[in-house]
Amino acid sequence: MQHFISEKQDLALIQYYHHAAPLKLESGQILPAVQIAYHTYGRLNAAGDNVIWICHALTANSDVAEWWPGLVGQGKVINPERYFIVCANILGSCYGSSGPLTENPITGKPYYCSFPMVTIRDMVQAHMLLARHLGIRQIYLLVGGSMGGYQAMEWALMEPAFVQRLFLLATGAAESAWGIAIHTAQRLAIEADSTWKDDRPDAGAKGLKAARAIGMLTYRNYQTFVRTQTDPDFSKIDHFKASSYILYQGDKLVKRFNAQSYWLLTKAMDSHNIARGRADRLEDVLATIQQKALILGITSDILCPPEEQRFLAKHMPYSAYYEIDSPYGHDGFLIEFDIIGQVLRDWLEGRLP
Repeated sequence: MQHFISEKQDLALIQYYHHAAPLKLESGQILPAVQIAYHTYGRLNAAGDNVIWICHALTANSDVAEWWPGLVGQGKVINPERYFIVCANILGSCYGSSGPLTENPITGKPYYCSFPMVTIRDMVQAHMLLARHLGIRQIYLLVGGSMGGYQAMEWALMEPAFVQRLFLLATGAAESAWGIAIHTAQRLAIEADSTWKDDRPDAGAKGLKAARAIGMLTYRNYQTFVRTQTDPDFSKIDHFKASSYILYQGDKLVKRFNAQSYWLLTKAMDSHNIARGRADRLEDVLATIQQKALILGITSDILCPPEEQRFLAKHMPYSAYYEIDSPYGHDGFLIEFDIIGQVLRDWLEGRLP
């Protein structure tokens, strides 16, 4: 039996799809059932050719109109009056999809740390189930920034006829050694919190705060911190503006996210490599991607630098590359609405190659 439930949350309609059949994960482990939280905006047209599916990044949720308001909404380039827009929460997250905080149907209790390891491909598998449930026959445009781009590329390879176009931002074909090292440092911070494996929603909160602090250093960069967090008071010897900012960002994430999910999802990011099980070289796999693709890099991104997007564009045969000069680093893909929206609009309307 498969069904979905809808409810109002923060004035946005969040829906839940329950897939009662088991889902075999890439590791060989099995989820006895799957729950997927998702949002939709607009309507599927009669031809079924107006779907824009947006894959979210690490700590985002499925309410893309809330966290990407400059791109999604009435009058924006991704307009619900024209498109049927879908965004689904990823497996392992804490925003409604199956993850550490959801109930294990076998035990009747939350999974917590017993939730199995998931990969990017597992997340895409779950979203394929949702797409079929929604009656979607093809995706006109599949969008993903950062970790969302990992999902988009995998989906394009797993179902090439289903995905028509790609928009990839600040992302790469495989998790880099730099990214894996950052995630390992973040997990060490979580593991240093002796509560992180406890069976409670706030387990590992202090470790998560430290992990977020590490992450913030990579989402922005030296220039951003110097420009925005330098103290004008040169007499200080403590309580610096930059310290307050990092503490604030850590507290902010702890209030809305879960340490066990964060640990699990960074592991999933480390698993990302489109060549795994397909070829010996990333280039060879990228060459098989036949969808038209718009690829966007950010000059100041130190987490997933433009060289990774240029690599994609060089080896994907039907790609267009655009690089924006932004001071916001990796977070630029969430902030630079105006220029990103214009580039996407130009590409969709044929004004970019």
